[in-house]
Amino acid sequence: LAAEGKLTVYETLERPMVDVLGRMEMGGVAIDRGILSRLSGEFGQRMGAMEEDINAAAGERFMISSPKQLGDILFGKMGLPGGKKTPTGQWATPASLLDELAEQGHELPARILEWRQLAKLKSTYTDSLPGYMDGEGRVHTCFSLAATTTGRLSSSEPNLQNIPIRTEAGRKIRTAFIAKPGYKIVSADYSQIELRLL
Repeated sequence: LAAEGKLTVYETLERPMVDVLGRMEMGGVAIDRGILSRLSGEFGQRMGAMEEDINAAAGERFMISSPKQLGDILFGKMGLPGGKKTPTGQWATPASLLDELAEQGHELPARILEWRQLAKLKSTYTDSLPGYMDGEGRVHTCFSLAATTTGRLSSSEPNLQNIPIRTEAGRKIRTAFIAKPGYKIVSADYSQIELRLL
């Protein structure tokens, strides 16, 4: 570090930050279990209604979460453009391809993307975060100082840094995070939750 002229950064920023992050991890983040439970039910109902619409648009019932069945519907049955088969012989259905099809005006891929997004929020946050809570309703995530190429903090077990803010569902999930008395949660951008003293 000394040879590369980085000792000052280590001594004044990185090493002191370890204690700060340790205290943040020990303190945890308070989350309202009731809000997550209500949102999980709401998302489940919305997904159920979306599944009915998707099945109606496809002209048959199929498992939307199955890439094989989805590929058979989109490319085998409907003959949409851009379909490619994987080495196993099934159609590939990556989000990027569904995005392209949606942009071309195909209704079914757009609905499937919306369903996938809601399903991911439900499984990643509203269903799983309660399992990380301690007896006081706090989640103790792990912060890493040197895990990203951009130099920002990263969070894991669970990941709390990527809760979306650009969607209504993401904003609803963020309402479950509780600030200490005297603080309020300020969403600075889509990738972070910031606490500010009132």
